[in-house]
Amino acid sequence: MARPAVPSAYVCSECGWGGAKWMGRCPECQAWGTVVERDAPRAAVAPARVSDARVARPITQLGTTEVRRSASGIAEFDRVLGGGVVPGAAILLSGEPGVGKSTLLLEVASRAARAGARVLYVSAEESANQVRLRAERTNALHDELYLASETDLATILGQVDAVKPQLLIVDSVQTVSSAMSDGAAGQPAQVREVAGTLIRVAKERDLPVLLVGHVTKDGSIAGPRLLEHLVDVVCSFEGDRQTALRFIRALKNRFGPTDEVGCFEMTGDGIAEVPDPSGLFLSRAATPVSGTCVTIAVEGRRAIPVEVQALIVGSQAPQPRRVVNGVDASRVAMLLAVLERRCGLKLSAADVYVSTVGGIRLTEPGADLAIALAIASAYRDKALPHELAAVGEISLAGEIRPVSSAKQRVSEGRRLGYTTLLDNSAGPLRDALGRAFRNAVAEPRPDIPEF
Repeated sequence: MARPAVPSAYVCSECGWGGAKWMGRCPECQAWGTVVERDAPRAAVAPARVSDARVARPITQLGTTEVRRSASGIAEFDRVLGGGVVPGAAILLSGEPGVGKSTLLLEVASRAARAGARVLYVSAEESANQVRLRAERTNALHDELYLASETDLATILGQVDAVKPQLLIVDSVQTVSSAMSDGAAGQPAQVREVAGTLIRVAKERDLPVLLVGHVTKDGSIAGPRLLEHLVDVVCSFEGDRQTALRFIRALKNRFGPTDEVGCFEMTGDGIAEVPDPSGLFLSRAATPVSGTCVTIAVEGRRAIPVEVQALIVGSQAPQPRRVVNGVDASRVAMLLAVLERRCGLKLSAADVYVSTVGGIRLTEPGADLAIALAIASAYRDKALPHELAAVGEISLAGEIRPVSSAKQRVSEGRRLGYTTLLDNSAGPLRDALGRAFRNAVAEPRPDIPEF
């Protein structure tokens, strides 16, 4: 005779796993600190009376109110947010350690204070003296910028009541703990409690809150996924710490688009906006050099010219090297195969190096044609003219396919002086190569095929 099922005494708040005893780590989803004791059965919830002011009405009878935005003082940040900071909005900013999140938010706090808003900056990771030193270096000192170093949620709420700010910045949400929840700071239950309380305060007081979020090894935001659902805006601050260029993108935005990109540059005096990044990703060679080609990439709604460089070196190794930087390695391998099979370039016995200029990373297929032209230029040792740019996706059949935002790319290329723009109208890849090298600078070598 089968035994009746015994209800689990403990459950996981993340995945719903049930067990007879408490565990520090859920054996199902591997999350720490999420196994809690199952609550006692509750009585059924009785329906509440809805007041006349809150009764549901047809959507056609509801009026709309215009969203009021206040400028943060940084135009590139406002561009990503959709025009400015909305009162009561909860904004989460994530990024790799050392990328400049605290520097950016300290600049936002300083400019908001200069505009007349009272700002409370709560640093839960650094001491007040450390933040003060950074503020002196970046010229971010202002009397309306209040600074506190706290890790307890109740104390932070007390600071909010005392200062009565118009903008609250918490750096970071994973280092703040609450006495209302068990576990150490950074545990999913703690992050959920801290974020939920701060967001509730933001909505009740129309107080915009900027939260800094840590990221895991794979680049995702640390903590429960609920954190991203609770906030109104999720921004990602990206950039290579070896270069000065930084990008901020909106991954979620309830008040604006999610396809905008803000461009910044880290300097010795802090962080600076780059309203026109068209010259950051181009080389400064006075005369054309073989192995280079320019493409017009689209980052969000912004068209940016990017130079792709290639270098071909003969190799005696059984497996020649394929080294890439700023482009997808599998995409380059596919383009090498297409160039050899469809255009007759013998690249299987050569080391190939492909890189972008300025540290930008090209992920869209619209850069295929520029990569192929740069490789062919390096292979033939013939420089493409300065006024030529290429945009197009290349298929395995050697065809050039159209890309998105074609008109925007063309207009930006014309504005920057690229009078010859190769795209899908040039025909197959072999015809496009022939057209590109028709006005090449150097003479062709006899041992290399013509296009």
